[in-house]
Amino acid sequence: MASGALAGSTRTQQIYASSRRSCYGTPEIYFPKPIDNSRLVKVDDPQRKRELRMLTVALGVMFAIVMVYAWQHFTAIEYGYRIEAMKSQRDMLAEANRQLRLEEARLRDPERIDAMAHRMGLQVPEAGQVLRLEPASGEEAGPIMARAGDVMVISAAR
Repeated sequence: MASGALAGSTRTQQIYASSRRSCYGTPEIYFPKPIDNSRLVKVDDPQRKRELRMLTVALGVMFAIVMVYAWQHFTAIEYGYRIEAMKSQRDMLAEANRQLRLEEARLRDPERIDAMAHRMGLQVPEAGQVLRLEPASGEEAGPIMARAGDVMVISAAR
């Protein structure tokens, strides 16, 4: 209301200035007029309802599209974090594997085993004491499966 009063005041000043009168600051008074619209009945407009329905459907579809995009985007980010965590875990396991291989190589060192054997009081084997358990040249080099020989049935009847 104040802006309307200022705009009206400016207009009044322009009118008085154009007529060469000098009446600046003329007060403007507004009187409120109460209007009773309680007896008015709104008429249904089927075209307006159809437009509002279409707008609602369009907004619902747009909302669904945005939510699917956001879900896909955040899922991709989450998978990125999982991949990075798994890569760091893989690198850590590879380093642990390397350390274990180094320790295995150190423990299998023949000089170390010989020194431990001498400390335990073991002696170097003499000729003929060592028997190699290798498969014969005619046999398979792989694992031997169990074979069924002659089957005997033992009766437990008394």
